[in-house]
Amino acid sequence: MGTLGYYSTIARLAPAGLARGMARRVQGVARQALYRRRERLDEPRLLEAFGAATAEALAERALSNRPGSAWCEVGQRTSVVEALAALPGASERALERARAALRGEFDVFGTRVCFGEGQPVDWSRDPVSGYRYPVLPVEQLRLAQPGVDPKFPWVLGRLDCLVALGQGYWVASDEEARRGFARAFVTRTLDFLQANPVGQGVHWTCAMEVALRAANLAQALVMFSDAPEARRPEFLVPVLESLSEHTAWVEAHLEDQGAVPNNHLVSNHVGLLVVGVLFPELPDAPRQVARAVAGLRTQMEAQVHPEGTSFEGSIPYHRLSVELFTLALLVAHGQGVDLGSRYAARLHRMYEASHAWSSERGLAPQVGDNDSGRVFPFQERDPREQGYLAPLGAALFGDADLAEGTFPDEAAWLMGLSGLECFRGLPQAKPASSVSFPAGGFHVLRGAGAVVTVSAGAQGQGGVGGHSHNDKLSFELHLHGRPVIVDPGTGTYTREPVVRNVFRSTAAHNTLEVDGVEQAPLDPARLFALPEAARARVQVFQPGAELDRLTVRHDGYRSLSSPVGVERTFVLDKRERALGVTDALVGVGLHDVKGRIHLPDREARMKAPTPEQLARALRVPEAPKGFEAWGVELGPAEAPEALVLFAAGLEPRLEPSRYSPGYGLVVPSQVLVFRVRVSPPVCLRWVVVFN
Repeated sequence: MGTLGYYSTIARLAPAGLARGMARRVQGVARQALYRRRERLDEPRLLEAFGAATAEALAERALSNRPGSAWCEVGQRTSVVEALAALPGASERALERARAALRGEFDVFGTRVCFGEGQPVDWSRDPVSGYRYPVLPVEQLRLAQPGVDPKFPWVLGRLDCLVALGQGYWVASDEEARRGFARAFVTRTLDFLQANPVGQGVHWTCAMEVALRAANLAQALVMFSDAPEARRPEFLVPVLESLSEHTAWVEAHLEDQGAVPNNHLVSNHVGLLVVGVLFPELPDAPRQVARAVAGLRTQMEAQVHPEGTSFEGSIPYHRLSVELFTLALLVAHGQGVDLGSRYAARLHRMYEASHAWSSERGLAPQVGDNDSGRVFPFQERDPREQGYLAPLGAALFGDADLAEGTFPDEAAWLMGLSGLECFRGLPQAKPASSVSFPAGGFHVLRGAGAVVTVSAGAQGQGGVGGHSHNDKLSFELHLHGRPVIVDPGTGTYTREPVVRNVFRSTAAHNTLEVDGVEQAPLDPARLFALPEAARARVQVFQPGAELDRLTVRHDGYRSLSSPVGVERTFVLDKRERALGVTDALVGVGLHDVKGRIHLPDREARMKAPTPEQLARALRVPEAPKGFEAWGVELGPAEAPEALVLFAAGLEPRLEPSRYSPGYGLVVPSQVLVFRVRVSPPVCLRWVVVFN
């Protein structure tokens, strides 16, 4: 990305942000200069900070009689283990995660990598390409290059595996097994620290990764604080020194220098907070905690709309933000640090938003980028899953409106028995209802077993669109919890720039493409920017007991030589169990219009409607007066989910496509395509009849 091109784009999108970003860059240079001149924490200074006369006495000072009640404190173990025992399979899931960590087994975006028990981990290797990043100073490292993806080794370097080993240490009843987990914790930690010196290699190239690794290491160390293996000076001294180095690096490299800071900066603050409140004796901890508290309060206001949606313009990134802000809240509260009532209130609304668009099976739509990002290292989750958040939020805030589903493992770990008792004491939540989030640009219609989530709003990140797609007026349809019509997802980031832009394109979404033009220009050199051009917005939102109506529009094709405006109306008819869609084009000239409906798999076929299906489709408000003889049946042939019927003249066809249900995962699928040549004004209509 050319520097001049970057700044000229930002100047158009966020001129005030550009000025603030420039000022923060100057501050960042100063912070890094101070970092280079700082005196590194050595053993004598470490002992002095903790008031320990000898290295042997350090464990007593750092790990014994710890104050506070953060989830990872040994004093919380009994409560957590009892809560897990009350959840079917939770203890076994924790033990399996621990045993996988013991084997050196990692799930790297769907690719299983196993190094073997007691064996060193190849921390710097991208397991897909085989490329191994050299352990060089980060200034000399070429991070982004075709065919290689640093996010894959970063999965290893976040050290979630240390918390997984801690889970086994807490849950296992056999003492020999517990000692095995403790030994593995020590071995794995030292292996990473020795293989990845401070400031060298891929694991120091991104402050977000450094911060989340520091948070995991600090929490895991507290989990093992009564293990003899973790209390030995030859382990504890270098680990505490490393935590100090991690936080110093993060503080010097805060990711606040862009025009619009995003979730990376939140991660930086979370890492500083977690380490600082768990080990307040570290020399810089008080200042870093104060910086983190102020930063988190500021970013909660800046990155979360008052309605509770993340400003990222991405529903999957909303999950990441919820976990980040929640971890900070719980660890801070457990150690007596207050983030304020405004912070908690807005976080509460984030849980409400996630609940609004999650289906009965807990899956959320993929609007915007999905990099499968998470912060809670307690249980494996589908990259699209958000249903566990509502019951977690119910227990966290005592909110009966969120008390849906089962108490999740994450809540048992983070809140123990008190969280479980709170959740069980709440009445069961009423089903979620239709809701519009105009600031976030997400609009949800619910009823008759359907969840329809529509994208229509401004580009995320204040118009920069770093995680936004050309998906305006596109939607996902889930029926009885199953994704039936989907956003194809993300695929990859820097490994394949062309693929990155294909998945961001208009053609990759369930919306209209006019004259083969993108809704907003995609710059091949800027994989994390999508300037505001479509001006998508809501015209009408009318939820009702029997009928939901949503009309949205965008101006992305007003720039054509013969301008066209696009308006789409969704009618969710709960009586007929059907979704009617009308695309109205207003403008001049003759245009090639292509509509697409993307499917999650190859389970679709041409099918004539039954008389009952046809009658229901015709009764949907604003339905066409006649349909094509053949529709498209969605779902398995033995148990179809729905039938899509098109107005006469919109002849559909099925074509091969690709679906990415999570980062780095791409599976074969199909896309339903119709194409017409029209002269506006004109309306194109079709109906989805649910089975």
